[in-house]
Amino acid sequence: MRFTGTARRASERLSRAAILSLPLIIAACGAPAPRQAPPPAPVAQAPAAPPVTACVDLARIAEARVRDDRTIDFVLRDGAVLRNSLPNACPGLGAERAFTYATSLTRLCATDTVTVVQQGGGPRLGASCGLGGFTPAPATGR
Repeated sequence: MRFTGTARRASERLSRAAILSLPLIIAACGAPAPRQAPPPAPVAQAPAAPPVTACVDLARIAEARVRDDRTIDFVLRDGAVLRNSLPNACPGLGAERAFTYATSLTRLCATDTVTVVQQGGGPRLGASCGLGGFTPAPATGR
């Protein structure tokens, strides 16, 4: 192919531009990829919740300790303590520290209710409240 003077100069400029830009193209191809942000640090997981037991055999219960309007600790004959955290506050339970329950089964379950026994002037029945699940009491709560 024959070039005229103007076409030849244009072709040489184009070739020179391609040769001069070649190192830039090579450098871009060999350049490391832009750094990505490091993955987020793992989030600390909350300690596993203690196992919840729905029912406790009545024969296993040695005594019950009322902690407050929402908490009853059941001390078992083997020395273990199961805590029942009522889903709602039970008015008068913490102040009276006495309750009764009735069940047709041989166990006390989360579906059962307790009734506050009011002292003074003879026992009277107070509020009735639903129980929650039974969990091992923390060592400090015994």
